[in-house]
Amino acid sequence: IPNSVDRIVATSPPMTTIMYMLAPEKLAGVNFQWTDEELVYVPDQYKDKFPVIGGWFGSQDGNYEEFIAAEPNFVVESIDEGMGVDLSTVEERQEKFGSIPVVAVTDNTNVTKIDSTIEFMGKILTAEDKAQELIGFNDKYLSEVNSVASSIPDSEKKSVYYASGEDGLSTYASGASHGQLISLVGGKNVADTEVKDSGSELTVSIEQVMKWNPDVIIATDEDFYNNVYNDSKWASVKAVKDHRVYISPQSPFKWFDRPPGANIIIGVPWTAKVIYPEKYSNINMVDATKEFYSKFYHYDLSDDEAREILTSSGIKESDL
Repeated sequence: IPNSVDRIVATSPPMTTIMYMLAPEKLAGVNFQWTDEELVYVPDQYKDKFPVIGGWFGSQDGNYEEFIAAEPNFVVESIDEGMGVDLSTVEERQEKFGSIPVVAVTDNTNVTKIDSTIEFMGKILTAEDKAQELIGFNDKYLSEVNSVASSIPDSEKKSVYYASGEDGLSTYASGASHGQLISLVGGKNVADTEVKDSGSELTVSIEQVMKWNPDVIIATDEDFYNNVYNDSKWASVKAVKDHRVYISPQSPFKWFDRPPGANIIIGVPWTAKVIYPEKYSNINMVDATKEFYSKFYHYDLSDDEAREILTSSGIKESDL
């Protein structure tokens, strides 16, 4: 690792997101193009700062030349054997990047294990104090949520369906990292099947969703959320009848998934309030949201902005 890391890139969004949180001035490129909506919550000095260099994630195959053109002096690769990324992948990256050092970091998608990744990257970026600030926020809400979730008996757990995709008929099994927040806050993922691959998306039928009949639906696609209450196919599902469908806030990074990582740290209290507003009444989501955006995204929200983000996700004003 160089003594001074001042231009750093990562091969996939979860690590890029952590680096943006810790030291955006040292980020030499990003894997994704922000939308205009997402840019609203990006400080002006960073809106046009980062070239889009792609990466190796999902169905995308990165381009080494684009990475090298960003002139990084350090590259971070994520190791996730469930996603087919292991040490041999890292060795290949190092060979292709030549004299630019590549470091491998494991497990940066699970919020209960992410503290060590944030701490490690804080050391690399000479941002140790910032790393501890982020870890403190994460630990505070993990502790609050765990104290409540651990006391909910199975017989009282709300059933939750994670509706992925424009039609809402894709989901992730209960052990996948993509839907980890459901069980973390004490909910029960209705797609309770064996997980062979942490990234594998399941395709289901509307008949299967009707059979599961979830108490709550959490969505990540705005088209699905905007149409579900007017779609006759979904009308008989309990969560729809009870008006308990929620959409993960999207900007500048999603709160619930896509990708899982440090961006879903704020999703811990949000998911708790979505599923059990009465059990988590001690959490003030306006305060939590403002604190998170300030510490993690370098953006100071007003009370009105925070309330707009939260009520647009489906949470009642009285439950904030």
